[in-house]
Amino acid sequence: MAVYGYARVSTGGQSLAAQIAELNAANCERIFQEKASGAKSDRKQLAKLMAHLETGDVVLVTRLDRLARSMLDLLTTLNAITKTGAGFKSLRDTWADTTTAQGRLMVNILGSLAEFERELILARTGEGRKRAMANGVTFGRPAKLTPHQRKEAIKRREGGETHTAIARGFNVSHQTIGRLQA
Repeated sequence: MAVYGYARVSTGGQSLAAQIAELNAANCERIFQEKASGAKSDRKQLAKLMAHLETGDVVLVTRLDRLARSMLDLLTTLNAITKTGAGFKSLRDTWADTTTAQGRLMVNILGSLAEFERELILARTGEGRKRAMANGVTFGRPAKLTPHQRKEAIKRREGGETHTAIARGFNVSHQTIGRLQA
């Protein structure tokens, strides 16, 4: 069983020293440290930490926001840690301790709340889309060709002209011509 620390700051101007001191005081065997935004999903040191994890190991951070920027990202990362058989602890957020039954309960409750909120957001945006469409709003990219140009291009295509030649005449790609439906 190993205790690994993870320390992160967002910019090069910030210092990792305080986090490293706290993690050393908590007896971390190794501290993975990086200067990268929490919004980035491809944090190299976090990936290295995850690759080192084995059953019984513990990941330790000073605060939850050092591990993840959003609740969804936090829950995804905690799920990945749990799948390896490792635990997770936050020094300042004592409730976030998946090595205890109470900590796992709290994380699961927060996960359920985050999932519920996500479903509410999806429902609200779906309703908003329906209202917008009822009011005549069109979604997606604008059409490259007008209805008249589409008819003309289809007619030329059916006449045996190549997609590339037709496309050149309308200043579009040959794929645009190929996708046209009669």
